[in-house]
Amino acid sequence: MLKKLQTCTELLHGGRDPALHGGMVNVPIYRGSTVLSHSLEQWESRKQPDNPYASYGRFGTPTTRALEELVADMEGGYRSLVFPSGLAACTHAIMSVLSSGDHILLPDSVYGPTRAFAQNTLARFNIAAEFYAPDIGAGIGALLRPNTRLVYVEAPGSGTFEMQDIPAIAEQAHKAGAYVAMDNTWATPLYFKPFEHGVDISIQAATKYLIGHSDALLGVATANEHAWPLLRKGAHDFGQTIGPDDIFLALRGIRTLPLRLRQHWDTGVKLAQMLAQHPLVARVMHPALPGDPGHALWKRDFLGASGLFAIETIPMPAPAFARFIDQLRLFGIGLSWGGYESLVLPMDAPKRSASPFEVKGRIVRIHAGLEDSQDLIADLQQALQCASDSLAVSGQAVEAGI
Repeated sequence: MLKKLQTCTELLHGGRDPALHGGMVNVPIYRGSTVLSHSLEQWESRKQPDNPYASYGRFGTPTTRALEELVADMEGGYRSLVFPSGLAACTHAIMSVLSSGDHILLPDSVYGPTRAFAQNTLARFNIAAEFYAPDIGAGIGALLRPNTRLVYVEAPGSGTFEMQDIPAIAEQAHKAGAYVAMDNTWATPLYFKPFEHGVDISIQAATKYLIGHSDALLGVATANEHAWPLLRKGAHDFGQTIGPDDIFLALRGIRTLPLRLRQHWDTGVKLAQMLAQHPLVARVMHPALPGDPGHALWKRDFLGASGLFAIETIPMPAPAFARFIDQLRLFGIGLSWGGYESLVLPMDAPKRSASPFEVKGRIVRIHAGLEDSQDLIADLQQALQCASDSLAVSGQAVEAGI
């Protein structure tokens, strides 16, 4: 009998059985809506107590089930469900738990579209959304109400990369009878084990690192056994499903995830360390750096880091900032992240309700891709030099300390 397999081995062999698919190494793409039964007995046997229509393409194919099985194993959860986008996984996980009159707590640093959903859509269903300071830890107990049904966490937070004490928050939430849902996209299940830290539902934008090639949209939510019936019923009642081609791309991407993520982590730290020393950079937001406010929590709870972080530049005129961004040659300007390519995204100051986050310069989110780290460092340095030259021409070099 084999000893417990290492993660990279499990991800290569999990969720597939070539003997069931004509010896094919990869699970084939099953396209279809109608699933035929060869007898009345088989038709009746496929019905489920809460879903008499289970024998239908909307509820999954062998391709779907292969991905869901693999992700559930990665997460250490009970079962998983796929969704057509990361945001869809977030919103439907939230809605699967909440009802009219309930209360939800979300961190002030939550992903922007999730924040908009909580403020705009949940209000229409008479669900109260309240935001809390990301560093609240066990203090969240003071915000829990008798009708608090869900506490949402995200670490690190989108844009500002603030860490959260998830075990402390989960302990308080469970004492009050609330569920805990987490956006685990940044670390993936390789570098953060949500169910070992008190999470009930773990959500990922599989568009990012799981797919890893910027060629498909997909979300996935995984629940423990306690929360699974809610997640499953909520998703099915809303009719959520995903095309098999995108699922196939996710399966393909996961096979190389450990190798890719290791390089994203290594390169991201190298870029962050270089930028932390540059005079045009006011601060670097990366929890894997020893000087980061969230470093102790990251070191305690996380097994690694991804390639996504942010910087705040010093205040500078718009033309100088544009020179920095426009002179980059290896970094594309675009939304999303997690693919093989490096990206930058200029961001506005974050929206906050409970905890101010002061920004004097400009925030730039950076995704370190799979290019050689020295090439990326050189590209950032030459682009920053162009911005420095622009400041010198405008007479601001002395103020910038250059």
